Amino acid sequence: MEAFTERILGDTGLKVGPLGMAASYGAPVEALEEAFDRGCNYFYFGGGRRRAAMKQAIRNLCGQGRRDKLVIAIQTYARYGLLTGHILKRSLRSMGLERADILILGWHNRPPSEKLVERTLALKKKGLFRFLGMSGHNRRLFPKMASTGQFDLFHIRYNAAHRGAEQETFPDLTDNDRPGIVTYTATRWGQLLNPKKMPVGESVPEPSDCYRFVLSNPAVDVCLCGPKDFSQMRAALSALELGPLDEEDMARMKRIGDYVHSHTRAF
Repeated sequence: MEAFTERILGDTGLKVGPLGMAASYGAPVEALEEAFDRGCNYFYFGGGRRRAAMKQAIRNLCGQGRRDKLVIAIQTYARYGLLTGHILKRSLRSMGLERADILILGWHNRPPSEKLVERTLALKKKGLFRFLGMSGHNRRLFPKMASTGQFDLFHIRYNAAHRGAEQETFPDLTDNDRPGIVTYTATRWGQLLNPKKMPVGESVPEPSDCYRFVLSNPAVDVCLCGPKDFSQMRAALSALELGPLDEEDMARMKRIGDYVHSHTRAF
């Protein structure tokens, strides 16, 4: 079976591995560096407190002369331009960087204010980041924001239990110059791996099955994972060699996803 390999992140021209690494979940420095060596170069520096390992991994990799291979995305939930700039600059200093590859305006379920976007793009002109992204849970909003020409990529929730993007987002982002698509919550916060949440007669998926489900969709450029240790990291990395799910396994993941979605609290 064909393995998942490096691809281009939408129209940014950035070369990215199919699995991205998210900070704040506890994976040690060595695990992040191992993932980088396996082709996982999209490092997402979002919210949360457990980010020291990613900071150090980035410092180490840059110190080894590999900054040009890293794609570093910094997310801010700020709703004001001045605070956005402060958070971005503080994050860059903490990693010893002068510029991020991507700045993500986080958790917008309605269009960000014009003033926020204007001031954020001013930070881009100053050279503090290269590409602008946005995250949120309003799937129909992403195509509308893409039409403004201001955003280069989107972070979108997508997994076997949350498949609405297949109808509400992905079909409207298919042009050759489309924004990049990075997805998150592949395991639906672990619920797709919980034996107590499985439909009768179905075995619990492997973590790699969740990542393979997401990456089997050609609309997805990068699927984020948030491992807490070496074991979880390597379980996720195994998805790269296993490649896309076949029709039988894809149908199985959809059955499990439908059951989990209908039998658990909505998010």
